[in-house]
Amino acid sequence: MNAPLTGQPALAFDIDAIRAQFPILSEQVRGGRLAYLDNAATTQKPESVLAAIDDYYRHKNSNVHRAVHDLAERATTAYEGARDRIAQWFKVAREEIVFTRGTTEAINLVAYSFLRPRLQAGDEVLLTGMEHHSNIVPWQLVAKEKGAKIVAAPVLDDGSLDLEGWTALLNERTKFIAVVHVSNSLGTVNPVEQMIAAAKARGIPVLVDGAQSVAHIAIDFPALGADFYTCSAHKAYGPTGFGCLVAKRAILDAMPPWHGGGDMIRTVSFEESTWNEAPYRFEAGTPDMAGAVGFAAALDWIASVGLDAIAAHEHALLLEGTALLAAVPGLRMIGTAKNKGGILAFVMDGGHAQDIGTILDQYGVAVRTGHHCTMPLMARFGVPATVRASLAAYNNREDLEQLAKALHKASRLLA
Repeated sequence: MNAPLTGQPALAFDIDAIRAQFPILSEQVRGGRLAYLDNAATTQKPESVLAAIDDYYRHKNSNVHRAVHDLAERATTAYEGARDRIAQWFKVAREEIVFTRGTTEAINLVAYSFLRPRLQAGDEVLLTGMEHHSNIVPWQLVAKEKGAKIVAAPVLDDGSLDLEGWTALLNERTKFIAVVHVSNSLGTVNPVEQMIAAAKARGIPVLVDGAQSVAHIAIDFPALGADFYTCSAHKAYGPTGFGCLVAKRAILDAMPPWHGGGDMIRTVSFEESTWNEAPYRFEAGTPDMAGAVGFAAALDWIASVGLDAIAAHEHALLLEGTALLAAVPGLRMIGTAKNKGGILAFVMDGGHAQDIGTILDQYGVAVRTGHHCTMPLMARFGVPATVRASLAAYNNREDLEQLAKALHKASRLLA
């Protein structure tokens, strides 16, 4: 589970048939073909996901749980059926899936409901130097309140984690570990199994930020051994504003509520309230029913194509894209770790990332520019920002060639 598979895509992987399932890929932008290479920010949605969401609103829409009328029963069946499907994907019990608005909310939930009551002055929370802001700031807020300290393990020049340096930071003050599985800025695939094993030997709880791994790497949560895993649907061909926290049932049962409101309670009086069981204790208010249905449909779509086939296809594109970009004058890659997912991040002589992104847009190439919510990582590499092209199952050679052609033009403009 460390890195995307090597080798060529499976023979059954029909890229044209896959692309045909994504309506937005036929959009004309700037008067020409769209090369959508901004998948680490959000992926596009296949027809099956769009249809599932549309079907929910057309035929099932109601609030869930307490009502007894037919539409409410349909909505509840669809919503809880989605929980069953998502639980199956991670190989866990349905009670171990907490629905959230995405990775960010899931991390905040753990920070405030799990870590905050346990953290004391002088304790340490161990991160890495490549974390997304969403896996830094929640821990900072809780640590500052408690007088604890945030510690970040160093990143090597190729963008890989200094594992020896990370291990050396483990000590009796380390009370929690949070680590990104796949770096959104570099593509680095961290050795999370090895890190979790080292943490478990010391009895330290671990959270894995899976925002960039859920659509690319199979996650067997029990085998992984982490205490928490977080992800967002929209980075896995599903809808925005939805995601989940995967956590061990015994841990969830011991965690207090975070948000208060409807459905997270068992009883309410003005004197005292009691709480619902997990996962509902953490799902206050009217939930995103269509989001749950859409995420389950997205996982079904990934399964229909095959995660191994997707990973092999993306890895082949990564190798080809790396070679094409190496031929662009003045371009320097940021992040060249051996274990790497489908991220091509770079800077160019003579131009800021924003300028390069603007030029690429004129040629129909959609990429992301900026610090990618990893400002400490940008500081580590001495750059204010990078250009990031990121891959998904529907990308093809033509996308990469369109990117490379536009970059050659940008190089001449910047010279």
